[in-house]
Amino acid sequence: MSPVLRAPLGRVMRWHRPLMLMVASMLLLVVVSVAGLAFDDRVLLGAPVWLKPFKFAVSMAVYGTTLAWMLSLPHRGRRWTSGLATVFAVAGFVDTAIVAIQAARGTFSHFNKSTASAERVMQVIFGNGVLCIMLANLALAIILAVQRVHADRAMSRAIHTGLGLAVLGMALGFLIPAQGTAQTALTTGGERVLLSSGHSVGVPDGGPGLPLTQWSTTGGDLRIPHFVGLHGLQFMLIAALLLAALAARHPLLRDDRLRARLIGVAATSYTGLIALLIWQALRAQPLIRPDALTLAAAALLAALTTLAAVAVLKAGRVSDGNPPAAQQANLDGGRVG
Repeated sequence: MSPVLRAPLGRVMRWHRPLMLMVASMLLLVVVSVAGLAFDDRVLLGAPVWLKPFKFAVSMAVYGTTLAWMLSLPHRGRRWTSGLATVFAVAGFVDTAIVAIQAARGTFSHFNKSTASAERVMQVIFGNGVLCIMLANLALAIILAVQRVHADRAMSRAIHTGLGLAVLGMALGFLIPAQGTAQTALTTGGERVLLSSGHSVGVPDGGPGLPLTQWSTTGGDLRIPHFVGLHGLQFMLIAALLLAALAARHPLLRDDRLRARLIGVAATSYTGLIALLIWQALRAQPLIRPDALTLAAAALLAALTTLAAVAVLKAGRVSDGNPPAAQQANLDGGRVG
């Protein structure tokens, strides 16, 4: 391995170890799930049994890596953040393992109301794991929100707002069982199981869905805002990186305070998008079939986002063209002399 690659890899390996071990296990599960998708033709509610473990593994690997990177940045309260991240890593590993185990058994990891003692234990562990993941993220967000965790203001704000969006996305996971409809379904072995709820709104789970995600194409689906919120952290970090890259070609964006304001606009708009997706799903409307009201709301959100971004940029230009009073006084003094 070249020294150029060895140095970054060495830094990554020194990131939060429990999180990186969890990420490694998720990457292994991705490989296992892909093999399962290729060679195991069993289905649950119309979806391949290994699709859910694949999606969970990819999501947890991405989120765990992002969290490990964030915790490698200088910040106060490292003992607390490290402990909370360990809770996240353990709970994430256990919950995803349950998803994989249930897939291998050909039965359901979510909403399974089977009277078998093993299934009841699985559901209790899984539910408590979800709660631990959300509470650990909430505590991390609170600890990091009161401090600047990156030298660049825009990136620091992206971390703060991104964590908040992720916590919101996780909390939306609790809305799913509250709105879903109970139904019975068959395991791959032909056993009829009662499911206490479902992900879809207005239609039963197991109907037509989008490729890969299996989000309903005939009714609303609360997994959509749940997913979008959960990965708001990655979106905000990418937005901050893109603004930093654009700053090399656009002098106005070299002010990290202006970029931080733009990140604030992006975070507000992203929150509006989550609200729009919740509203659409609760009206039993498929993502790919928005009605005129949904399209109008989306257009309004886009227009308000554009206006806010333009206002921030205009204010930045005015500030850039009018140096602070002390600096102006020095310039005037220089001209008099």
